[in-house]
Amino acid sequence: MQLGQVIRKYRKNKNMTQEEMAGRLGVTAPAVNKWENGASMPDITLLAPIARLLDITTDTLLSFREALTAEEINALVYEADSMLKERPYKEAFLWVKKKLEQYPNCEQLILQMAIILDAQRLVQELPDADPHDDYICSLYARGLESDDETIRSRAADALFSFYLRKKRYDKAEEYLKYFSAQDPVKKMKQAQICGKTNRISDAYKAYEELLYAQYQLASGTLHGMYMLAMNQGEMDRAHMLVRKQEELARCFEMGKYCEVSSRLDIATVEQDADTVIATMKEMLSSIGQIGSFYRSPLYGHMEFKEMREEFLAELKNNLLKCFRDEESYGFLKDDERWKEIVLQK
Repeated sequence: MQLGQVIRKYRKNKNMTQEEMAGRLGVTAPAVNKWENGASMPDITLLAPIARLLDITTDTLLSFREALTAEEINALVYEADSMLKERPYKEAFLWVKKKLEQYPNCEQLILQMAIILDAQRLVQELPDADPHDDYICSLYARGLESDDETIRSRAADALFSFYLRKKRYDKAEEYLKYFSAQDPVKKMKQAQICGKTNRISDAYKAYEELLYAQYQLASGTLHGMYMLAMNQGEMDRAHMLVRKQEELARCFEMGKYCEVSSRLDIATVEQDADTVIATMKEMLSSIGQIGSFYRSPLYGHMEFKEMREEFLAELKNNLLKCFRDEESYGFLKDDERWKEIVLQK
C-alpha cells in the first residue's frame, strides 16, 4: 500500500475529513488530497505528526512492516492477468514491474507475477518475448532464496521449465538441486533431461525406477485404506480395495504371488474356506516366480539381485508356518485340503 493510500485508510478509520486533517497539521485540504491521490508527498517533517494524528506508527505509515494478505495478493494477480489479456504485453509488463517495486519483499506476489508474465508470453506467442527473459528469470531466482520450501520448489520448477523450453538442458539440470532427493518430481525431470540429451538408457532407468516406486506407494496406500475399512466393518469397501490391489499388481506386472496374496487376509477374516485354500495353494506355487517382475519389459533397464534359492525356501517355510497357525486358521482343522497344505515340507 502506498503512503497516500495509508493516509486515506487511517484518516477514514478515524472518521476525519481531509479539511479536519489539514487544519490539525497546518496544511491545506488540497495538500492532503494530493497526498492521498499520490500526486505529491508530505514533507518529511510531517511524517511523525501524521502518524501521531492517525494513531499509527511511522513504520505503518511508510508500510515498512506491511504484509499483503492472501486476498490482496490474489486481487493484484487477477488485475495483472486481466491487463495482460486486454492490453499490450509491454504495457502490462511495466505495470507489474512497478507493482513489484512497491512490494519488493512479498515473495508470493513476486512468484505469481513471474508465472503469469511467463505464461502470457507463451499464450500470445510474442515475437519480442526475449527482452523480458532476464527480468522474469530474476523474479524466479528471488524465489530460490525464500525460507518457504514451497516457494523455492515452485521457483526451481519454473526455472527448470524455462530453460527446458529454451533447450538449454545443462542450465535446466542445475535447478534439480533445489528438489528433495525423495521427491519423485526430481527423478521425473531428470528423466526428461536424459531423454533430451540422448542418454536414453538413463532416461528409461529413471522412469522405470519411478514406476516401481509408485507401485510400492500405491500398494501400501490401498492396504492402509483396506485396514481402515476392515476396522470400520465396511466389508464391501474392503473387498473392493482388495480387488484394486490385485489389479494394481497385475498392471505393474509384479507377478502372481503379489496378485493373489492380498486376498488371503479378508478371506480368513470371513472364514471363506474355499478362497483361503485356493489362495494358499496359489501363493505356495508362485513362490518360485516371486521375482518374475525383474524380467518384465517395464523394468528392463533396472538392475535387481536374483533371489537365492535359500531365500525362497525360507519364504516357503515361513508361509507354511503361518498357514499352520490355529488361531488364524483353526476353522479349517477338519478340512482335508488344509491338512494336505500344512503337512508339506
